[in-house]
Amino acid sequence: GTIPAGILGLVLEKPIRALFASPLTAAAFLILNGLVLFTAERLRRREKPRVGAHSAPGPGSPGPRSDGSAADGPGSDARIATTLSWKEALGIGAAQAAALVPGISRSGSSMVGGLLSGLNNENAARFSFLLATPIIGAAAVLKLPELFSPAMADERGAFLIGAACSAVAAWFATRFLLRFFETRTLTPFAIYCVAGGAVYFTAMLIIG
Repeated sequence: GTIPAGILGLVLEKPIRALFASPLTAAAFLILNGLVLFTAERLRRREKPRVGAHSAPGPGSPGPRSDGSAADGPGSDARIATTLSWKEALGIGAAQAAALVPGISRSGSSMVGGLLSGLNNENAARFSFLLATPIIGAAAVLKLPELFSPAMADERGAFLIGAACSAVAAWFATRFLLRFFETRTLTPFAIYCVAGGAVYFTAMLIIG
């Protein structure tokens, strides 16, 4: 699932950033991002989520939870990976690549791909975070030569402290969102994106 985003990121990141660098464009895509999240949530409700509900539990084993995900946590990542076909995983990865456009959420776009592939909200979020790991790791490796160049000697310590704080914050945010999506949907995030994008778009028009 990380292949499409990795390839497109290497080839198209700079041209896309240059093409859509305008703040107004980013605000418009943030509104579009919210509309896509809302639409995907509506489409998901029409179909029963596949992961966690496709097989009957054996004797003595816990049944599926009411949200359609597996009752036990440790093996859920493996179940997601084995339930999705490679074509579906590539499709989710391609959806993730939409985040190359400013204003489009990486986690939101990959979750939309997961929902349209039959995952429920919790497992779509879990798979989205799994996809993020190699992409973020590869991006960090590509930037390491810059960080350890002589020109960055004075700022290196601040960057490393910032990276450590970001890693801790990301861990807590991931834990929170996985628990959030056990019982909730993408709708609050869709509303936030549309409202935030609309306010920013209007402000930029007024300011000129």
